[in-house]
Amino acid sequence: MIETQQLAYTHRAGPTLQFADVNLPQGGALLLRGASGAGKSTWLALVAGLRQPASGRVRVAGQDLAALAPAQRDAWRAQHVGFLPQRLHLSAALSVADNLALAFFAAGLPRDDAAIAQALAHVGLADMAGRKPHQLSGGQAQRVALARAVLLRPQVLLADEPTASLDDANATAALGLLQGSAAACGASLVIATHDQRVEAVLSAKEGLQRLFLSQIGTMP
Repeated sequence: MIETQQLAYTHRAGPTLQFADVNLPQGGALLLRGASGAGKSTWLALVAGLRQPASGRVRVAGQDLAALAPAQRDAWRAQHVGFLPQRLHLSAALSVADNLALAFFAAGLPRDDAAIAQALAHVGLADMAGRKPHQLSGGQAQRVALARAVLLRPQVLLADEPTASLDDANATAALGLLQGSAAACGASLVIATHDQRVEAVLSAKEGLQRLFLSQIGTMP
């Protein structure tokens, strides 16, 4: 679940963004819409505990993030939040399997090669564990990042512009994988996007919530 109340964030050299309240149940889906610069990535970072709000409350998977010290927040995030960022942050020096293994390292858990193989099979990359990121297509790299995001079966799955660089067919496939991965984990799913194709694909999902950041005011 994700619950925010009177959430606001102040950029160092910019305005304070004020966000509408959200109450997303466990297993629910939220579509975060808005133009570039509206605050979509900021909202995701606040929910993931990567940034601290200027005011307001964030509660995710039963945890009040303000109650955690920075190191505790990092460990909590690694275990409970799967994050698919715009920039995939795959290490060029590591194989696909070793990139996934970083999720265990971040969570302070021992490496589980069987779980890594299963996650890669889930995204259709069972035969690419030994490849390096430069040997992958853009779509394949994104699937590796998704496999890493869901490897520890998170309670929340956050995706930032997951279809931005994909054609229609690959965008539809990526969204299907995102929804399927969230459902397999029982995770709450949040997709931040300005891509209207995402709305078209997700609009039939029962209980889909929408948050339009372009409608949220800012102040100096």
